[in-house]
Amino acid sequence: MGKFEGKVVAITGAGQGIGRCTAINYAKEGASVVLIELDNEAGKEVEEIIEQAKGRAFFVQTDIGNEESVKNAFTLVKERFGKVDILINNAVYGTYICDIFDPNSITIFEKAINVNIKGTYIVTKYFLPLMMRLKQGTTEYEPGSNIINIGSTRSLMSEPNTEAYTASKGAITSMTHGLSASLSKYRIRVNCISPGWIDVSNWKKKSVAKPVELRKEDHEQHPAGRVGIPEDIAKACMYLSHSDAGFITGINMVVDGGMTTKMIY
Repeated sequence: MGKFEGKVVAITGAGQGIGRCTAINYAKEGASVVLIELDNEAGKEVEEIIEQAKGRAFFVQTDIGNEESVKNAFTLVKERFGKVDILINNAVYGTYICDIFDPNSITIFEKAINVNIKGTYIVTKYFLPLMMRLKQGTTEYEPGSNIINIGSTRSLMSEPNTEAYTASKGAITSMTHGLSASLSKYRIRVNCISPGWIDVSNWKKKSVAKPVELRKEDHEQHPAGRVGIPEDIAKACMYLSHSDAGFITGINMVVDGGMTTKMIY
């Protein structure tokens, strides 16, 4: 029996990259995985991969920045499963290199805010009723449900022209401890994982997948000796969402091979 047998795990941005890898890994551990993804091609691919491996997956095409789209996803998931045990807010608007004087900079900033911040909040708001469970015959809530928000080390350190992305990821980190405090009365844990450099080139949809040749110095600049892979984040999600981590809530777990601890002159 897998570690997450009987659990329902909903993952936004589950079609590619970290979300794709995380979905497949939860399915391998027995979870029923809800694939919340805007890209129809990518979402269907992951659903097929999981089902071919005898796992359970349910793809729901969703624009998390659109409230009506999220409400529709909630209805479909409620009808199919009646609950969600683990929610992973991973979807992101990824176009983040933009000079402030670029004519499109405000549009890009607004898009990042709408998807990365507002989208995370909307999904959390609508899926919460599926995560709250009263103990039978009482007004107390059962522990066990939890939320993981995917942030970024860009909320801690920056490169030029990344204001939209870094601002949105910083907000997600802050939203995490806010939600942790607010949802504690429902016994729902909320944590954040901030990845560093993660090579997702092998976890794209088939039509665009293209392995990237990393240099020796790319790996060696990390104190851990290598660039990260999506499995590193999937394993962190599985640790934080397991009952073994039941005393952990409100944290920002940095998973970056030690890069943010490295002083560079």
